[in-house]
Amino acid sequence: MKKVGLFFGTFNPIHIGHLVIANHMVEFSDLDEVWFVITPQSPFKTKQSLLDNHHRHQMVYEAVEEYPKLKPSTIEFDLPQPNYTVDTLTHLHEQYGEQYQFALIMGEDNLKSFHKWKNYNTILEHYSLYVYPRISEGNIDHEFKGHSKITKVDAPIMEISSTFIRKQHNKGKNVRPMLPEAVWKYMDEMNFYR
Repeated sequence: MKKVGLFFGTFNPIHIGHLVIANHMVEFSDLDEVWFVITPQSPFKTKQSLLDNHHRHQMVYEAVEEYPKLKPSTIEFDLPQPNYTVDTLTHLHEQYGEQYQFALIMGEDNLKSFHKWKNYNTILEHYSLYVYPRISEGNIDHEFKGHSKITKVDAPIMEISSTFIRKQHNKGKNVRPMLPEAVWKYMDEMNFYR
């Protein structure tokens, strides 16, 4: 059975930091694949800066096309909103439980607030967490320290953010080195974030 790491995000846009982390997870842990689960635009709040679902999916698709172990996933596009990770995991398990064993990929910053997630204990009961390092404030809940389901992966610390890319691109700065080439081309042709 294939072990799949789920990397959730808006990927607005996907950048080389995302790719480096996902690739590190698939090459240096026991994960066979990483799926980029693109968070849909919430019908309850429209963020000006958040591109339509299909554009963000297209950019993820372009970014991972040459990496066979990395895949885009639009699974959350069809789920009722607001959507919680626990519901997505249940849905994926129902649909693919025979073929895949799923795990969650998250930054250390998210682990620090994981106790606030909906049904976080149910998630931990059924799924493993693969945590990559982030520079962030606060402490990890003692409940999660040394937990058998939580694996810290010594991935490179990537302090690149989509927010930074959008803001600087809008100011006319050259952000091209921070993006996969295909993503840069798509973004540039579509005149996004300007």
